[in-house]
Amino acid sequence: MNDTTHFPTEATAAEAQRTIAEEFGFFGDWSERYQYLIDLGRKLPDFPEDARDEAHRLHGCQSMVWILSDGDAGRLEFRAVSDSAIVSGLIYLALRVYSGRPAQEIVDTEPTFVADIGLARHLSPTRSNGLAAILARIKDTARAQLA
Repeated sequence: MNDTTHFPTEATAAEAQRTIAEEFGFFGDWSERYQYLIDLGRKLPDFPEDARDEAHRLHGCQSMVWILSDGDAGRLEFRAVSDSAIVSGLIYLALRVYSGRPAQEIVDTEPTFVADIGLARHLSPTRSNGLAAILARIKDTARAQLA
């Protein structure tokens, strides 16, 4: 049985970010937090093999990342996958906050969890750029639904 997560897991994006901050607060150091990120990445929903193509590839990440979106302004669903364990964990966090939400909520919710859990200080520049690209794609998709 695949132990995957279906999003959203919290009622609002803001609540998801608070929960993420609380969870990361339980860990004493960044080696534990990195391990938790890796564990979260393993819970990503399955990603279709036929969507691992150039049309769904997210550029701006050093790792290979593919992302799919579905839905409309009322509710947008995202699925994504990476060949990197830590980037997969970052994807999990982004999807936890934004997937399954109305487009307006996605646009209006800034990714405060990045600063709240110290990601900005502890990610390499390439991983930071990758996370920024993931978040930008999610926001751009939501904005397009509102246009």
